[in-house]
Amino acid sequence: MKIILSGHSYKYAAEQMLLQTLPGERPEFADEIPEGGDYVLITLCEADSDGAAYVSARLSYGGEIYSGRAVTRRIKNGAPGDILRERARQNAVKLAFFRAARRAARADLPWGATTGIRPSIIVTRMLGAGMTEKAAAAALRREYYVSPERAELALDSARAEAAARRGLTPEDAALYIGIPFCPTRCAYCSFVSQSVEKSMKLLPPFLDALKREAGALADVLSRAKTRVAAVYVGGGTPTTPDAGDIDDLLSHLGSVFDLSALREYTVEAGRPDTITAEKLAVLKNRGVTRISVNPQTMSGDVLRAIGRRHAPEDTYAAFALARAAGFRAVNMDLIAGLPGDSARGFKASLDAVTALGPENITVHTLSLKRGARVTLESTPVPSGGEVSDMLDYAFPALRGGGYSPYYLYRQKFTSGGFENTGWTLPGNDCLYNIIMMDEIRPVLALGSGVTKLVAPPGPDGSYGRIERIFNPKYPREYIERLGAVIEKKRRVGEFLTGNGQ
Repeated sequence: MKIILSGHSYKYAAEQMLLQTLPGERPEFADEIPEGGDYVLITLCEADSDGAAYVSARLSYGGEIYSGRAVTRRIKNGAPGDILRERARQNAVKLAFFRAARRAARADLPWGATTGIRPSIIVTRMLGAGMTEKAAAAALRREYYVSPERAELALDSARAEAAARRGLTPEDAALYIGIPFCPTRCAYCSFVSQSVEKSMKLLPPFLDALKREAGALADVLSRAKTRVAAVYVGGGTPTTPDAGDIDDLLSHLGSVFDLSALREYTVEAGRPDTITAEKLAVLKNRGVTRISVNPQTMSGDVLRAIGRRHAPEDTYAAFALARAAGFRAVNMDLIAGLPGDSARGFKASLDAVTALGPENITVHTLSLKRGARVTLESTPVPSGGEVSDMLDYAFPALRGGGYSPYYLYRQKFTSGGFENTGWTLPGNDCLYNIIMMDEIRPVLALGSGVTKLVAPPGPDGSYGRIERIFNPKYPREYIERLGAVIEKKRRVGEFLTGNGQ
């Protein structure tokens, strides 16, 4: 769809709202209204010298014209570049567009006019400004058109984030170790990962390079007096290597990093077909406290449709092995909207997983990523309405089972515009997930990952600035450019020691 901006340059705000409200469209910016086809014209007009502005959206969609309007609040003493003034204007652009698109779509969207990965940030800011929880939830519904169920999700997530913040100090950070290898690639996946069947020769040099990078980062953290509060080993599937390689890597991490302040140690074991008693014994012996056993679905037909080579029986067996190994913090992932699934099938999967009693259950919504086979091959998937039915069942079923939501995030191109939510039994929040998703402390990445250098939040709950440092995505590139990767760790040290924090 053509997007034309007049009187402003808030491209990102317009693009995000288009993707949120009309997910079948792709943004294309233009200088003038096209003679034919769909378009949206978003106009911003200055209202007065106090910084207020009027925004209007004219949406041509399916041969009809729809309009929406919004006005910014006056911001006293707001200079043109003031962050509050800019934020208010971007929100007005989103809201005007949303009001027009809502009429065009003829449906209410679960997250209303909110955009971005973390809708709970809005609640956090409201609470930081002195609003009560009841008032913040009401504001989400009234000002952003968020459904009551999603407003409650956002409030739960904000509560968990606030509790995590209170338990962290400025010296704390999280450590992420990314191992981008999987047994096979799932049909819905667009993560950069190498199939071991095709690239086993890259795994040994990758692990060697990872250990060298770990030593460099450990030196940086020691000099900066930064404490590792949480470790998360992800992927890919980090249990793809054999038990000996896993033991060697975790042994090295334990020898170079000071883990005396560690509060949790997570390995995303993930695929049931990579989980063995020997590997679990290694993880337990090396101090790992949390693992994942991720079926995604408990339907054999759906597993085959997405390219998984394990069966539901393998999930039961892997979970039993985890319990036998002594793990008392286990997460299980499910995905709503997978090819070949149905509302009835998803309900059966959720019931089967909750019957096992894992401490955490993460319910994802299928995201139709551009590089995934599902998208490239136009594989039929459940409709947004069917996904809504799946989640409408999940919410009360999980709450009734004693679980509560503790973190959430959203992705582009999700079925029905829904979210991914982590649910937990009391006292089993995964600290790393909160730190990572809510960006409240630095996340320092090794291997295939992204370092997030996060300045401490303000006293009002406002978020600190964030600087990202990207490691190479592909294993071969990572191995070949290890020197440059290690050199970037100098920037991490400068940030931590120079109180760029």
